[in-house]
Amino acid sequence: MRARLTGRPRERRRARAARGFTLIELIVAITIVAIASATVALAIRDRADTELEREALHLATVLETARAEARAASLDVRWIPDTGAEGGRARMTGLPPALVKRLGLEQPWLGETPIVEIQGPSANGRSIKLGPEPLIGAQRVTLIRGDHRISLATDGLRPFAVVKGAAS
Repeated sequence: MRARLTGRPRERRRARAARGFTLIELIVAITIVAIASATVALAIRDRADTELEREALHLATVLETARAEARAASLDVRWIPDTGAEGGRARMTGLPPALVKRLGLEQPWLGETPIVEIQGPSANGRSIKLGPEPLIGAQRVTLIRGDHRISLATDGLRPFAVVKGAAS
């Protein structure tokens, strides 16, 4: 009688092992693969794209700060990119120099100086008009470094924002 009882648990274990993986085991395995894939995808992201995106976000902040000051003081303010020998600083015209310095609106580019393309009816190809009117017209700034490009755009009413998949 004892032989029969000891034989049955062995048979149950063999039958369970032959069935395969449990649902929990599969979920854990899939989760591990997903986390590893996400980590690899983030690790291999192009550094130049990341730097250019950071540059664009910084520029959007500068443009919106100057735009707010232009509206508040009713000043004709323009942002003029300078990619020349001065280390690639951009200039703000129309704001008091002390305010520009205090707000840090004329800082050099964060990385290598990009090529700057400006488009829009009030942009005249060389500068961006930021005020004094609340509605400034649609404008676009495209930053280019090598094969990488990113654009900031406004419809004239909304703030400047990074445009994904932007064409020039």
